[in-house]
Amino acid sequence: MIDKDGDRIREKLAPKTWNEVKSNDSWALFKIMSEFVKGYETMSKIGPCVSVFGSARTQPDSEYYKIAEEIGYQLTQLGFGVITGGGPGIMEAANKGAQRGQGKSVGLGISLPFEKGLNEFVDYDYSINFDYFFARKVMFVKYAQGFIVLPGGLGTLDETFEALTLVQTKKTGRFPIVLVGTEYWSGIIDWLKEQVLASGYISEEDFDLYRLVDTADEAVGHIKAFYDKYMVKQNF
Repeated sequence: MIDKDGDRIREKLAPKTWNEVKSNDSWALFKIMSEFVKGYETMSKIGPCVSVFGSARTQPDSEYYKIAEEIGYQLTQLGFGVITGGGPGIMEAANKGAQRGQGKSVGLGISLPFEKGLNEFVDYDYSINFDYFFARKVMFVKYAQGFIVLPGGLGTLDETFEALTLVQTKKTGRFPIVLVGTEYWSGIIDWLKEQVLASGYISEEDFDLYRLVDTADEAVGHIKAFYDKYMVKQNF
């Protein structure tokens, strides 16, 4: 049996000369810069959008898939485009809804061994594939007027807490963050209250950073209410 993980670990930890380190870091820097330049050039044209997150494993017959598709559609009817990770599942559903609504359907893909590329509902002019998660996450936040998050795994949780942290620490302007699925999110919210808040690691007001809903109407309605109050304007 081939131990691919073991091989990668040994390769990563193998001693390298200073020239090797310097050369590898220099090329990585250029690659990172190129991803940011391409991202900025592509995304600067999209106008107001909302990023929609959720599991790539969600099947088309799932209730959350249907909700995500309706969210994508309703957002376009308000004049927003939709940004997703461009993959299957929830991402595909939101892009599908955006395309049905004849709005912008953006896909920010990531090169992963188990991904099959961008879904068919992404607009070709607004599609990018990234190698670096951190460069991709910058685009999700910088060019979005809000986040709508449906049930998902580690990647979804990572993106959710990234957004919450940026707003909490005021590293970005306040924007609406909507969590869809009371049953799914209630466990982690209870844990945040019973463990993290009780330990003094966050504040009570941090629970005002998001809105918990169960339907597409409620999710999109919160985005609309936020910008009816503050007026839509690009945050870039």
